[in-house]
Amino acid sequence: MRKLPVMILTAALAAGAAVVAQTGTAKTKAASPKLSASAAAAMKSIDAERIRAHVRFLAHDLLEGRGTGQRGGDIAAEYIASQFALSGLKPAGEDNTYYQRVPLVGVTTLPQTTFTIIPASGQPMTLKHLDEYVATDQTQQPENDVESEIVFVGYGIEAPEYKWNDYKNADLRGKALLMLVNEPPSEDEKFFKGKALTYYGRWTYKFEQAARKGAVAAILVHKTEMASYGWNVVRSSWSGESSFLKAKGGELKSAGWVQLEVARRLANAAGKDLDDLMRQAASSDFRPIPLPLKLKTHMVSKIRRFESNNVIAVLPGSDTSLKDEAVVYTAHYDHLGIRPERSGDNIYNGASDNATGTAILLEVARAFAAAPQAPARSTIFAAVTAEEQGLRGSEYLGRKPPVSAGKITLNLNVDNVPPIGVPEEIEVTGAERTSFFPVVQMTARQFGLEIKPDSRPEAGHYYRSDHFSLARVGVPGFTVNVGRKFKDKTTEWGAEQARIFNEQRYHQPSDEYRPEMDFSSNAVIGRFMYALGWKAAELPQLIAWKPGDEFEAARQKSQGEARGSH
Repeated sequence: MRKLPVMILTAALAAGAAVVAQTGTAKTKAASPKLSASAAAAMKSIDAERIRAHVRFLAHDLLEGRGTGQRGGDIAAEYIASQFALSGLKPAGEDNTYYQRVPLVGVTTLPQTTFTIIPASGQPMTLKHLDEYVATDQTQQPENDVESEIVFVGYGIEAPEYKWNDYKNADLRGKALLMLVNEPPSEDEKFFKGKALTYYGRWTYKFEQAARKGAVAAILVHKTEMASYGWNVVRSSWSGESSFLKAKGGELKSAGWVQLEVARRLANAAGKDLDDLMRQAASSDFRPIPLPLKLKTHMVSKIRRFESNNVIAVLPGSDTSLKDEAVVYTAHYDHLGIRPERSGDNIYNGASDNATGTAILLEVARAFAAAPQAPARSTIFAAVTAEEQGLRGSEYLGRKPPVSAGKITLNLNVDNVPPIGVPEEIEVTGAERTSFFPVVQMTARQFGLEIKPDSRPEAGHYYRSDHFSLARVGVPGFTVNVGRKFKDKTTEWGAEQARIFNEQRYHQPSDEYRPEMDFSSNAVIGRFMYALGWKAAELPQLIAWKPGDEFEAARQKSQGEARGSH
């Protein structure tokens, strides 16, 4: 087996450098923490072939795609817990176990469901499930009926900080809202962050906002360029069981998508042109447009109440005054499971997404446990469930963290690392929003890695992975991944590999383990994340969001709650 080349010099890792650390209240200069020789040695033990072995098992057909609440997902959780135990890490779940039980409700849209658009004049359009539309009943009831007027609400966004309100105080209670995915187009970084997608552009926000407005249904118009993935991804992601935390009331009876061409037909039936509607939606003067159409649905769902597990372990800190604070590493271990309705290969193995991240998490955890002395703060390793269902596992972790959110200094997340060779670039989207960024920059230089901006900012990756759940409760965090440049390859080659994966393997049965995969990239990411986490655990003060960041208020709230609990 080929060994991973050593990417950094131990001497460089041990060297300190002055960085500016922004605390919650004041700017102070602090020496960047050093990795001791023994910590650096443990870090260098992170091995590409160990990662390969984990991925090979986790992505095996025997695990049936690691579906949430399915047999294969439960086997994966048990495997992860066993690996934590073998490493010597202590359980940090419930009842002195490695498991945090996440109560979930599974909703499967059944074939008896009907979804019909009824124009004021002309023939009703009954749409074909999966081919033309997808929809889920978020109320978690076995049957529900909708017969409501359709209102086009543009992008469905209410963002006062950008002086944007698609709703204009319209009374939309009981309506079905038709809306566009993504955000108003802009090159201005001060307006919805320019090309970078904010949370306002995510489908999750749009459904949440529609429910807050009292709507009973929401229909997203799918367009590949705006969603950043094709209809095949929507179809795969919505064709099986969807998992939710317990409903609180007020959820949508029908939440889903329609194909672009279906939306054109719908607009035509209303006497409108879809392209013209989209142009109108790009203006801040836009107002909701009632359409002479009704949505009539009979939602029939299989409801399954079950528990899945976050798997959590801890390495207690070595400093008695700081060990109640923690660095948290996360990766989701779930994928899409088996889809019985699909002919041929119907196991969604999820090798890259996210057996790679889970394997990296396990290797980083083993390396931390192998170091002769732990860092000052505690280190928590959480393999979370139900990410593919809408970040449900990490959302629950954020609600009930093993350490108060106000005492978590940093969340480092890893997701979908392509096993294609030795990286020369790194992406740390969101790190620049934290006081920890100077340490990230210095560490990247020590690794010989160039920090690159998000290669697809329009995809909104920051709001699509598990660190976002912790950011929402105030915890500074980001996901670490490779860039596009790999050793002995061109940047164009790396971009082409990413395109092929996104178009052909993402959320498809073809995301499988292959012996020719090169896990050097995974080992480099693991070592880099180890160094970052160790340094964060040794900083004299907790990491903060930069002033004015959208999560700063949540950080202040969580830290106030942490102080008040004493």
